[in-house]
Amino acid sequence: MSLSIPPPWINDPEYLQHYHWMSRAIALAEAAGEAGEVPVGAVLVDGKGERIAESENRRERDHDPTAHAEVIALRQAGQALATWHLEQCRLYVTLEPCPMCSGAIVQARIGLLVYGADDPKTGAIRTVLNLPDSSASNHRLRVVGGILESTCRQQLQDWFAQRRQATE
Repeated sequence: MSLSIPPPWINDPEYLQHYHWMSRAIALAEAAGEAGEVPVGAVLVDGKGERIAESENRRERDHDPTAHAEVIALRQAGQALATWHLEQCRLYVTLEPCPMCSGAIVQARIGLLVYGADDPKTGAIRTVLNLPDSSASNHRLRVVGGILESTCRQQLQDWFAQRRQATE
């Protein structure tokens, strides 16, 4: 039996922070799914690594088409910091943001976006559109994708499968 050596990034402090906050976003997404919402969670962390905002999708519960996890977390962070300039913040979200959320993230001037799974239907960071790098963007957003990707993707797939099964 041979032991495999873990990749060096596994113990990288930055990766461990990403793992920690994405795990929290996944827990928020789970709560959203249990409440009948598409399971997406978001956590916003300040420059010191302290959580300042978090949310989950709430469109169904709030009857609000803008109540995506990212938008709610951005609103909370703006209120908590008394500014809309969020350059020192990192946003963790389980699913690649849609065009609306990507626009809000760019407008907030988030310092770093970290997301889990790509969204092949409406992803506006890399997959379908690349809003942050387009000429429409006034801010160059740093992005890290794929943190706990398989967990985030499986969570969404399982939720949608359960919804389809319930309607059959």
